[in-house]
Amino acid sequence: MTHNAPSSAAQAPNPTNPDLSALIASRPGQVPVTTCLLLLNLAVFGLMLAFGGSMWQTSTTVPLAWGANFGPATQDGQWWRLVTAMFVHFGVLHLGLNMLALWDVGRLVERLFGRWRFLLLYLGGGVLGNLLSLVVQGNQAVSGGASGAIFGLYGALLVFLVRERRQVERREFKWVFGAAVIFTVLTLVMGQVVRGIDNAAHLGGLAGGALFGSFLARRLSTSSPVPKRWWAVVCLLVGVTVLLQRLPEPRYLMGNELRAQAAIQQFLKTDRLASARWGAILAKGRQQSVPFDELAGNIDSQVTRVYLNSLEQLNAANPGPEVPSARTLEALQDYASARAHASHEMAQDLRSKNFRKINKVLTKPLTLPRMPSVVQAPARQPQGLGD
Repeated sequence: MTHNAPSSAAQAPNPTNPDLSALIASRPGQVPVTTCLLLLNLAVFGLMLAFGGSMWQTSTTVPLAWGANFGPATQDGQWWRLVTAMFVHFGVLHLGLNMLALWDVGRLVERLFGRWRFLLLYLGGGVLGNLLSLVVQGNQAVSGGASGAIFGLYGALLVFLVRERRQVERREFKWVFGAAVIFTVLTLVMGQVVRGIDNAAHLGGLAGGALFGSFLARRLSTSSPVPKRWWAVVCLLVGVTVLLQRLPEPRYLMGNELRAQAAIQQFLKTDRLASARWGAILAKGRQQSVPFDELAGNIDSQVTRVYLNSLEQLNAANPGPEVPSARTLEALQDYASARAHASHEMAQDLRSKNFRKINKVLTKPLTLPRMPSVVQAPARQPQGLGD
């Protein structure tokens, strides 16, 4: 929300008639929590860039690694993502717009509520926004951004202005309340029109901020209405309970996917080593008078056994058919089995004393099952949604 308010000196507000214009123009030292949150968001984005992130963030890999919200990961015991997702952004434009909004509304809300209440508002609204996003998006998208928490600040501000409207100068009430409503409505409409915006996080943050704002309210004066904190607590508890019950079952768990990826990477390393050993054994057999039984034993122990062990490890990963790496894992299982079979057959040919087979093994180029093409294809990434 950008205000073109009448200029006024930055002074301490009258407790019964606060100068909203002065509070909006607060300097960084007067709003330390807002300033720290802004700097923290900038720092996290800088670190993401340093560790492989993109300025325009076309991939969800880095945001997911840095704590973005995603059903299979969050619901796999990583509930801290409901908090960390507030500080993860999908590109510099996403970050810039959110930080402008945070600086704009944060200064006013922090001065009205106080530092610690403001921090609780920010975190509470952001968590509820991310929880609703999880219910709506679930397995379909990776979500991150500060605007769920920022909408929480707007929700708290709107509730505050409505409750304290008799304590605020009428002209200031109209333009601040009007600007907040216009910003909220326009942003929600844009979220329905533009792809890649997580409107569920916006709505959850707005509702959460309104409830937390009611619970954490400070009265401006003895003439202010007494905040009805009990109903806000009840609504919060009921809302969180309903959201948790409505969470969709994740199609897979991120821990299973990570185990599958680790098994795949380990097998690829093992395959390179086994292939090199296989070639070296045959080269030695061509160049030196090595007994055929010894060559066969080397192939069985250094190649066949290695592929059979790797096949057991790939089977043990057992992530389930829904994980993104399941198709790759299955293809590598077939590949490892084919290679183990081919190497064992070669060892048997060397032991057979059939010189036609032995000559074929030692003189013709080695033809083996090839690495499946699915291993080279990148796994499909979930959609990234900014809030």
